[in-house]
Amino acid sequence: MSRRRIVGQWVQIAVGLLVFSFGVHLTIVANIGLAPWDCLGMGIAAHTPLNYGLAMTATSVLVLAIDLLLRERIGYGTIIDALLTGNFVQVFNELSPFAPCASLWAGMVAMLAGFAIMAVGMWAYMRAGQCCGPRDALLVGLGKRMPRVPIGLVQIVLWSMVTAVGWLLGGPIGIGTLLSAFGAGAVMQLVYQLLRFEPRDVEHYDVVEISRQLVRR
Repeated sequence: MSRRRIVGQWVQIAVGLLVFSFGVHLTIVANIGLAPWDCLGMGIAAHTPLNYGLAMTATSVLVLAIDLLLRERIGYGTIIDALLTGNFVQVFNELSPFAPCASLWAGMVAMLAGFAIMAVGMWAYMRAGQCCGPRDALLVGLGKRMPRVPIGLVQIVLWSMVTAVGWLLGGPIGIGTLLSAFGAGAVMQLVYQLLRFEPRDVEHYDVVEISRQLVRR
């Protein structure tokens, strides 16, 4: 793999995360409750000097450290995700012309649109094949250590814990939180079917493998 191709993949990852972050921004504008990790980020921001973006970045870096302790594969995509996504969302929050939705139905439409845009962003991100984001790696790592527990149940427990901590810190929860927990995956699957994309078919390369490719060239 050439350096040019690798750098192109990094650009692809960044663009995909930018699109994904706009989708996350729409779920915040929906104003009907936040997804678990966003709830945690808002909660942390409410009790620290950090804004939402920096709170999410700090959380992602912490999760990345846990991933390393769990010996999960870490790619440059994982690192780029940890450093950029929260800050991209923060920029959209500050510059967006959209006002928070004033009705439940408008909020649900905005949130579902956000899920669809997030899926498109993840499609672009994952096609680069440089490993998944820190939170997905954490889920996989926990799932490996509890092989008798269905991965869906592991996800529910993880999200429940994250949501609980976020709520205790003052992060907003509501029907949007439930939509995120149970609807985001369904919308993502629909988008992937339309794009004829199967994430499990992507061959991923971790930091060590990509670094070797860079050194060889």
